[in-house]
Amino acid sequence: MAQLTIQVNGRPYIVGCEDGQEAHLLEIARLFDRQVRQVSQDVGQLGETRLFLMGALLLADEMSDLKLRLAHAQSELAKLQTERNRAEIAAIRAIDAAAERIEKLAAE
Repeated sequence: MAQLTIQVNGRPYIVGCEDGQEAHLLEIARLFDRQVRQVSQDVGQLGETRLFLMGALLLADEMSDLKLRLAHAQSELAKLQTERNRAEIAAIRAIDAAAERIEKLAAE
């Protein structure tokens, strides 16, 4: 297990992560740090625990919103795929019908 020192609101914290996940951990730590610093700017210093809680809640809110948007996009994608499948079936039927007519005309 790897250990890294991350910075949140100007303070160092040693955290562990699975080997190979160091870059990802640093990136999400930067994201959390930005959120905590923004909360600190917006409402002032609340104490570390409350500041971290507010930052975490705001990130959780964003994640919840993104999950809802993803679910909506997946639903829309499923509808569009169904419509595309119906259109393909209709096109195949039209081509089959045209081919039958052409064969009948050629046989005459």
